[in-house]
Amino acid sequence: MKELKILYLYPDLLELYGDYGNIQVLKYRIEKRGLKPIIDRYCINDNAPDFKSYDIVFAGGGADNEQSILSKDLLKYKDSIKEAVNSGVFFLLICGAYQLFGKYYKGVEGNIVDGLNVFDYYTEAITDRKKRCIGNIVIETTLNGNPYKVIGFENHGGQTYGISNPFGKVLYGNGNKFGDTEEGFFKTNVIATYLHGPLLSKNPGITDYIIKYCLDRKYNENIILEPLDDSFENACRNQLLEKFKNPQ
Repeated sequence: MKELKILYLYPDLLELYGDYGNIQVLKYRIEKRGLKPIIDRYCINDNAPDFKSYDIVFAGGGADNEQSILSKDLLKYKDSIKEAVNSGVFFLLICGAYQLFGKYYKGVEGNIVDGLNVFDYYTEAITDRKKRCIGNIVIETTLNGNPYKVIGFENHGGQTYGISNPFGKVLYGNGNKFGDTEEGFFKTNVIATYLHGPLLSKNPGITDYIIKYCLDRKYNENIILEPLDDSFENACRNQLLEKFKNPQ
């Protein structure tokens, strides 16, 4: 039986707005294809993970305090994480984790939280704590050459700059900054985004993109995923898209 290994980083600290749901959706859709998911969790003071041994690394969102706590621990693995990214391991990074993979995060009080500097972007929070990019959001991305609308929920005071390759074009909502036309960061094996919700429950196409990428990479095959019955998910997506397109 083919298997996919998933590493869930800091589940005790990075789990805002149901981000654990992304792990549940990955597990569900992997198992529905007759595959075996292996899910490991890493928390501060656990044994050092071998990032390159995994197919998927997932990290969710957290507030400023949580980011400051785990930044020092995460930086211990800076080189190992870069090697894993460069070797093709898939990274799904939500909100706070998205920010930490950049150069730095500057907090409301001006404090600097060092990032992993895996990518060249950086994030600076707005000094007014009441001013946040918050609400439903829709972006359009391209997966395997096909356009795909992505639905999520954003809630961030941080404004991210220096994005070389955005995850998608903003159709509704803010994005990386207030009123931005772009959201997130994307490369073949990295999706970094502010979209909570959780992201994958609302967007089965992204889940299947990740699964197919990882299977192709691991088994050196151009695997065709067996379609699942997504009629319920698609009905929900269509209802949300229509609501956002025609707000009351």
